[in-house]
Amino acid sequence: MEHFVVSARKYRPQTFKDVVGQQAITNTLLNAIENNHLAQALLFTGPRGVGKTTCARILAKMINSDGTEKPDEDFAFNIFELDAASNNSVDDIRNLTDQVRIPPQVGKYKVYIIDEVHMLSQAAFNAFLKTLEEPPKHCIFILATTEKHKIIPTILSRCQIFDFKRITVKDAKNYLKYIAKEQEVDAEDDALHIIAQKADGAMRDALSIFDRVVSFSGKNLTRQAVTENLNVLDYETYFTSTDFILQNKIPELLIQFNTTLSKGFDGHHYIAGLASHFRDLMVCKNEQTIELLEVGDQTKAKYLEQSKKAPQDFLLKGIELANDCDLKYKSSKNQRLLVELTLMQLASITFDGEKKNSKNYIIPASYFAKKGITPIPVQRPKVEEKTLPKKEENKPVTATAPQPVTPKPTADKTPNIHLNTQQKRASGLSLKSIRLKKEHQIKQMDVVLDEEDLPSDDFTEEALIAAWYAFVKKTEENGQHNLASILSIDKPKINGTTIHVEYPNATNKIEIERQQYPLLGFIRKQVNNYDITLVVTVNEELDKKYAYSTKDKFEKLMDKNPNIELLRKTFDLDV
Repeated sequence: MEHFVVSARKYRPQTFKDVVGQQAITNTLLNAIENNHLAQALLFTGPRGVGKTTCARILAKMINSDGTEKPDEDFAFNIFELDAASNNSVDDIRNLTDQVRIPPQVGKYKVYIIDEVHMLSQAAFNAFLKTLEEPPKHCIFILATTEKHKIIPTILSRCQIFDFKRITVKDAKNYLKYIAKEQEVDAEDDALHIIAQKADGAMRDALSIFDRVVSFSGKNLTRQAVTENLNVLDYETYFTSTDFILQNKIPELLIQFNTTLSKGFDGHHYIAGLASHFRDLMVCKNEQTIELLEVGDQTKAKYLEQSKKAPQDFLLKGIELANDCDLKYKSSKNQRLLVELTLMQLASITFDGEKKNSKNYIIPASYFAKKGITPIPVQRPKVEEKTLPKKEENKPVTATAPQPVTPKPTADKTPNIHLNTQQKRASGLSLKSIRLKKEHQIKQMDVVLDEEDLPSDDFTEEALIAAWYAFVKKTEENGQHNLASILSIDKPKINGTTIHVEYPNATNKIEIERQQYPLLGFIRKQVNNYDITLVVTVNEELDKKYAYSTKDKFEKLMDKNPNIELLRKTFDLDV
């Protein structure tokens, strides 16, 4: 049986050109070697699996090579790799400083690669300071760590720091495509993309996952095999979920979520992935942001197609609900119910079973005449009339027993006495009256007409302002002095057919918005334009009152009349 070498070791880069995704750092190191401008203490920092140790080994070989050595020369006598996790004591650092003094026997430099340097103890760091600051000319230190914040500042200040970045999904996918070609594996583009995403920026992890999936599926690497082996939710799950949400199919959506849970997936993972799916659909809405979508070409086409079905308002609300569920998931006692409630809320965003028109109009009588429509009069239902015998007029009322009144058996027309059949009115201060008034307003608001059929004559700003103050006067005459006072605070400003007014606090705004329907009805009728709308804003700066000192008052007066200063000097007055 042939010995198997994992891809992370088999395809480890041997030159800086082979390093994936770190072009800025590799170019800097190449130029430093060519120009003899290389520091004696380097610190390589960054996430796992991005090439820190690999670049350290390549650098150690390059500074010792002079072109006469064999291609497989590894300079083992000149390169020393130490694991700071197991050699973290002061004695280990003392042994290191003793070895540093001995010059190399082959090549120019002795290179010490100290991996996971943040694991050194505080005493070991302090013992290493002097050697790191002034090493011998033949010695170069390369420190590597994933946690730079754990290294003391005195060490950081003595090193030239190189920050390695996470490898992008695109770069990782391209390198995996090269590896698959080398190993004669037929891999789908989406399958490699899922592996690159699962690696989370670490090339070593991507190669390890690749080996595992190839062992599972053989020479034919499909997207379905990758998702099944890695136990990740496929894109199709989220595409189907979004279709159910957009179609308001709550039962089907809950059944699909139950199927997802039965496959062993976590609800937290599902809802977080759904939020990311909505984000990707939002990215597809604009051509400039499509490049932010890190998926394969086939999947990108599906995203573009579904993004056309999903309104932007829905996606924003969906991201908000899914993200809120994500934050509450760990603290929830019934996590499944939390996700199901979120899914039901998502499926109800676009539900418009009782959608109302946002614009409300008062129909003028002239509209019916213009259309040739004769309104049908509404008659009250007839109430059964009851008659009572007529009392004799001017008959004195006494305290004695009442005498029976006998109606005249003649043909005289006896007037009927009607009972009061009018409905009992509700008190103006009762909850019932408020409810009836609200219902009456809603019935008026439910009347919907096409905007083109309503009059929209041109009007001047003076005519509209005159109509505004006419309503103020009418309001004051009706005894609504508070409302009239609020309406008079700011002079209305006109922008097209929109009236803008500004008030110093939210209380004034609420009061105006409560009375906006009679106000707009009056103004629209006055100027014969039913496109007019009202916008009320709050500017708290208007409510500020400043206390002026005596000197401030004098300066204000002097601005209006400079002769006041002459008066003060003439009579030698104090301010």
